[in-house]
Amino acid sequence: MDSKVKTSLVIDLVALVVYLVVANPAFTSIAIHEWLGIAVFVVFVVHVAQHAGWVADTVRTAFAQPSLARTGFLVLDVLILIAFMTCTVSGLLVSGAVLPALGLYADGYFFWDPLHAASAKLLLALLVIHVVAHARWIAGLFRAHRGEAGHSAARESRNGSGR
Repeated sequence: MDSKVKTSLVIDLVALVVYLVVANPAFTSIAIHEWLGIAVFVVFVVHVAQHAGWVADTVRTAFAQPSLARTGFLVLDVLILIAFMTCTVSGLLVSGAVLPALGLYADGYFFWDPLHAASAKLLLALLVIHVVAHARWIAGLFRAHRGEAGHSAARESRNGSGR
């Protein structure tokens, strides 16, 4: 597994774990939930930047060479983006820690709070689908990495450098 793919996979795994912690403010507090939510947004932007080439290729070929799988992944990613942005914006607008720390206040709590809760639940469901949809690719990366590690250890053993 090359270092770019490994870095991307590590960032994706960290983002998923942090999201799972952030998604349940009972594990943290509301303030930590909000600040970690901003951190998740930053990691999300990094994730999207890392996969921008895939997105551009998918959009470019979606019409030229239609594929059910490719189009499905693209639709799923667009839905994740919409749910994530809705969750982020509504979360900021119901903020009890981040906005006050910036000297800001937003009206409409009774609109933004249920929207935040619903979009967060939808986002979690879409992320589960995203991980499951990419499970074969992820498993292949781990198998390839394990195979490389095994071949590397065997080479070191044959060369006498594995001691």
